[in-house]
Amino acid sequence: MIEDNIINKEANERTVLVGLATKAQNEIKANEYLDELAFLARTAGAEPEKRFVQKMDYPNPRTYVGTGKLEEIRQYVEDNEIGLVIFDDDLSPKQVANIERELKVKILDRTSLILDIFAKRAQTATARTQVELAQYQYLLPRLTRMWTHLERQRGGIGMRGPGETQIETDRRIILDKISRLKDELKRIDSQKSIQRKNRGKLTRVALVGYTNVGKSTLMNLLSKSDVFAENKLFATLDTTVRKVIIDNLPFLLSDTVGFIRKLPTHLVDSFKSTLDEVREADVLVHVVDVSHPQFEEQIDVVNKTLADVCGAAEKPMILVFNKIDAFSYTPKDPDDLTPKKRENISLDEFKQTWMSKMNNNCVFISAKEKTNIDALKEMLYEKAKEIHTERFPYNDFLFQKYDDLDTTI
Repeated sequence: MIEDNIINKEANERTVLVGLATKAQNEIKANEYLDELAFLARTAGAEPEKRFVQKMDYPNPRTYVGTGKLEEIRQYVEDNEIGLVIFDDDLSPKQVANIERELKVKILDRTSLILDIFAKRAQTATARTQVELAQYQYLLPRLTRMWTHLERQRGGIGMRGPGETQIETDRRIILDKISRLKDELKRIDSQKSIQRKNRGKLTRVALVGYTNVGKSTLMNLLSKSDVFAENKLFATLDTTVRKVIIDNLPFLLSDTVGFIRKLPTHLVDSFKSTLDEVREADVLVHVVDVSHPQFEEQIDVVNKTLADVCGAAEKPMILVFNKIDAFSYTPKDPDDLTPKKRENISLDEFKQTWMSKMNNNCVFISAKEKTNIDALKEMLYEKAKEIHTERFPYNDFLFQKYDDLDTTI
């Protein structure tokens, strides 16, 4: 993996965040995205000090923001000894060079920040390979002479053609690395495919959802395992599969990487072997953080990703509204004639609305407080039993085969 992480992990770097309010993204939405960017920054080890939002029809092709706003940012950075500026959208190599020239500090965009978090979170060889591929694919079009150190990793004799510039050499080296990483991932995909085939015809259930909604906590609760869970974005990168038994009915439960807004497709593509668990699942359990102000948008992001990247939008799905212990609302003023909003709806009203919308294929729980988990288990049992009965219409032996497993719940 690329040796130097983008953000210094020894001490929290003080940073400022920059976003745009455009025709497609109003100021309220821009600030919501910056809230998420701030969470990403803290997850990576930075400490946001201030945010700048500029209203523009579209990003400035040279400097993302206008010259006046860039000067305002430069002055704040200089006066407050800020060492890092993070932009909420992807920046072109030209924009990065121009902004660095003006601000004279380290510049990151949203994707490079996410990649840094991925690099920190990757624990297994599979995840590290996936992250490294995503890093090099992101960096390839952004090559500058700073990458000359990569030549040492391959040797210089016989590597440079007549008249070849250093950046062309670096590009060739990185393309070679990308090719080797893709070959490695193909080998990993082949191994994973064999592992999935060896699991037989057991029903497969995959936990999906936005990042930091509580999937890993729920996984630990249902499977009695010890999957890493933390109140930070992308706490889980590696897919974990556990065998679970409810009332003598076995099925496989997998925990997958969380989704997020503005996540580039090439980055998701690097996690193909991880997302294959979603593609091959029989049932999806879509976990939602019901306490999040923008949970409905997060649902849309996950559904769109499932359709566009995983090809899994039509699979049977249970919608699990998690963190009901953190659900809060303000009762609506009786004299207020405006339509009710999310913050004015009680939990009971909310439940009735979504139960009707989802044809009862949803459940409201708190994985942290272990609230209403039996209702979720019952729904999982019915879904798994339906699929099991289709596959084994005349055999009940699997209901008893795994009686002695420790994963029984």
